[in-house]
Amino acid sequence: MTATPTRPDPTMEAIGHAVTEGRTGNVTSARHQLLSLWSAIGVTGDPLHRCTLAHYLADLYDSPAQALAWDIRALDAADAVTEQRVQEHHASLHIAGFYPSLHLNLADNYRRLAAFEAAIEHIDMAREHAPNLPEGAYGDTIRTAIEQVAEAISQRDTTQRSSAPGPSA
Repeated sequence: MTATPTRPDPTMEAIGHAVTEGRTGNVTSARHQLLSLWSAIGVTGDPLHRCTLAHYLADLYDSPAQALAWDIRALDAADAVTEQRVQEHHASLHIAGFYPSLHLNLADNYRRLAAFEAAIEHIDMAREHAPNLPEGAYGDTIRTAIEQVAEAISQRDTTQRSSAPGPSA
């Protein structure tokens, strides 16, 4: 979240801090912080918190199986997030814009696990939701990654993409 939130949200701020730490190379610390937050939020906590945390935590694992577990949690939580809740966090966000990235990540993890039918299902969903992406760098990045993963699926390639988020990226 690069823009200013509608109202302060200490949990989202803590998630953001952990994500920043992970992106600067402190993966173990970031993972520990996010897992501690996950315990505090709980599986029935605020779906926006659960979705955001799980989505970013998945990126902190090199193992596609471990990432997949968190990406599934992120998608499940997204299904429970309301547009109103997203707007309360930040007026420029829309829950529909979350789905292309969530399905992309699932497709990529299934592909890396050689579960190509599941990968195809999720890359098709990512493409279906892609019109909900914003214009600009973020949307372009996700659209490009969707095409990269689709190509890798068609090639039955299970290697990690160099452009994929994660600790070894």
